[in-house]
Amino acid sequence: MKSHYRAVVIGGGVVGASVLYHLAKFGWRDLVLIEREVLTAGSSWHAAGGFHALNADPNIAALQAYTIDLLSEIEKESGQNIGMHMTGGIAIAAAPERWEWLKASYRVFQTIGIEDAHLVGVDEIRKLCPIINTDGLIGGLFAEREGYIDPAGTVHAYARAAKKRGAEVIEHNRVIELKHRPDGQWDVVTEKGTITAEHVVNAAGLWAKQVGRMAGIELPVSPMEHHYLVTETIPEVKALDKELPLVADLEGFTYMRQEQKGMLLGIYEINHKHWNMDGAPWDYGFDLIQEDKDRIADELALGFSRYPCLETAGIKRWVNGAFTFSPDGNPLVGPVRGVRNYWVACGVMAGFLQGGGVGKSLAEWMIHGEPEADVFGMDIARYGDFASNREYTRQTTGQFYSRRFVMSYPNEQLPAGRPLKTAGAHDAMTEAGARWGNSWGMEVPLYFAPKDFDEPPTLRRSSAFAIVGEECRKVREGVGLLDISAFSRYEVSGAGAESWLDRLVACALPKPGRARLAPMLGENGKLKGDLTLFNWGDGTWWIMGSYYLRQWHMRWFEQHLAENVAVRDISDDVVGFSLAGPRSRELLSRVTHQDVSHEAFGFLACRSLDVGLIRARVGRLSVVGELGYEISCRANEHRALRRTLLDAGKDLGIVEYGFNAVNALRLEKSFGIWSREFTQGYTAAETGMDRWIAFDKGDFIGRAAALEEKASGGPRRCLVTLAIDAEDADATGFEPIWLKGRRVGFITSGGYGHTVGKSLAMALVEPEAAEAGTELSTHIVGVERQARVIEASPYDPKGTKMRA
Repeated sequence: MKSHYRAVVIGGGVVGASVLYHLAKFGWRDLVLIEREVLTAGSSWHAAGGFHALNADPNIAALQAYTIDLLSEIEKESGQNIGMHMTGGIAIAAAPERWEWLKASYRVFQTIGIEDAHLVGVDEIRKLCPIINTDGLIGGLFAEREGYIDPAGTVHAYARAAKKRGAEVIEHNRVIELKHRPDGQWDVVTEKGTITAEHVVNAAGLWAKQVGRMAGIELPVSPMEHHYLVTETIPEVKALDKELPLVADLEGFTYMRQEQKGMLLGIYEINHKHWNMDGAPWDYGFDLIQEDKDRIADELALGFSRYPCLETAGIKRWVNGAFTFSPDGNPLVGPVRGVRNYWVACGVMAGFLQGGGVGKSLAEWMIHGEPEADVFGMDIARYGDFASNREYTRQTTGQFYSRRFVMSYPNEQLPAGRPLKTAGAHDAMTEAGARWGNSWGMEVPLYFAPKDFDEPPTLRRSSAFAIVGEECRKVREGVGLLDISAFSRYEVSGAGAESWLDRLVACALPKPGRARLAPMLGENGKLKGDLTLFNWGDGTWWIMGSYYLRQWHMRWFEQHLAENVAVRDISDDVVGFSLAGPRSRELLSRVTHQDVSHEAFGFLACRSLDVGLIRARVGRLSVVGELGYEISCRANEHRALRRTLLDAGKDLGIVEYGFNAVNALRLEKSFGIWSREFTQGYTAAETGMDRWIAFDKGDFIGRAAALEEKASGGPRRCLVTLAIDAEDADATGFEPIWLKGRRVGFITSGGYGHTVGKSLAMALVEPEAAEAGTELSTHIVGVERQARVIEASPYDPKGTKMRA
């Protein structure tokens, strides 16, 4: 063991070994992995070892595909047998809704380039898996590149391949303490001495919580118990002339694979159980938890019914082991805001499936400053401090575990960890019929409905369709009131604020008293934000954006902070409402003594106004394409602001509306939103955001890459608006787009435009498919539908209404 390393990886499971391998593969030297016992001790050694193609997040599914491709390469490079069995796998459906979901998932697979999956009928399921009872089955989704590996062999293959590239692995050496030095390096105190490291990676698995606390970080992860059983030889299996595929029985909460001449049956039980929420004991390693057959009895019965040969099989062993889960089940990866050179790669509950992609992305991040893929779905910055609360972690990790095989619906709202953050007028809006969604712990109104209204989960247009349509109509015809507390707000001040902002964002800065749409780029030219920048004219600026990106954006701001600049997240202190619709100016003029005429307060103006009793910050802009104003106030004034605006607008037909209507209204204007049309995986030119870039203003982050894209012939795809011949369902995102049978793009988001009376979507397509009038097709809930490219902004294409 040397005294100094460039990076120390803490944890000898599959994730830590993968991180070590990728750092070495991508060129770093002086690397070491430190393991408290031996490689695989913890979760890796007792993992079932299966790998599957399905994931609800297409970006993570793509990383899983990378991992599957990598496994055979690692085996070859290391010379270590990983026991790979590429058996293929089937996700089976025994409910009509699940069958629809699988059909839709199959099309998403096509979107991300996974071509070796196809839908199968009951007869083919029986042929692929002769031991299965197909009673009640409708169909399934078969993926060729699924199977299982030997967990121990795979971990050792990663480690051996890393060592061949110069990395070290030190076992039997627990990390005791981490000390952050003034120069940003770390003193890693171990049982065998102290190491100085430029970077520390927490890949500690079951001990990630403790290793986080060594750096003053409370990670939102918790170990949970997970059962599977392994049978003795089963005659029906022994008689087969081929190996069984993996089978995920989604209605039965079980997964199955062949184990020698028997079977392995794993269970995601509804009655979940946490285990050592503060982290595993340090002396835990090759241990198991006593099985609890009573707790999993219902799921076991379903499994034995699905595979009747289990009824007479002997059980060789039970495994009840602990795996670490995050609130949404996806990994926690990346740099930790405010803790320099500390990286996490934990909460990877599907380590043998996702470990390769996690290792690749983190290594790219550490070496190049950005991962190649859009990995926000596993970025630790998707959570804030609120998620580290023990009860929040308990509720959300338990909810995810119990729903591991439960269908999710686009209109479904889950209860765990809620309500947490509420705006001042929350109770009053609830009384008025608000139905709530959740954004980064904050309750946000979706729509307003009668008290006895019920909205069942569905893949199709929901029972709230007409309610949302009426909200849209009233906004377009009169004036609507929208709670915008769940917008992020950052205050920028200081002598260097203007020059710092000029380098941070790609647009020209707004003049005093003005606002501007502000694209923000990474060094790679891809988007880092679709922000709105306000210049209040008093030396302070506001940046406004997506509420759920608060930690992510603050990390970015702080990584690029200059001298004489202060950036403060004021999102918890400043909230507000927006007015939108042709009568919004009339309403605003009733509650302020100041001139809000078009001449005095034109489009994209911003200033302080007295609104009733409140001194508010007001910007004239709209997210729905109407004459509108965003009114920001202090958090403790939120309820009063609502009452002031509602009282003044009674005779104007004011209506409260929610973000379901916003989605419909913004699609009619071809307004993109973050995580759909705009992500860190897309460039400004691809999404049309380059029209806001001021290339001639001087240097800014991402300018060189954006210019290079421009010089090389422009973007490889374009953002367009589609009209779809839909019936009772609309696009939600990642559906493939076809031109004469060839896939040419995918839908980014969709919905119904109630004003124009059309099912609309926005999509990224190849340039040849981008011209208005082009006839295309797509698949909505798995059913082929005709689509055509239409001119952007089908409602008020010239934008005269919001500039009125």
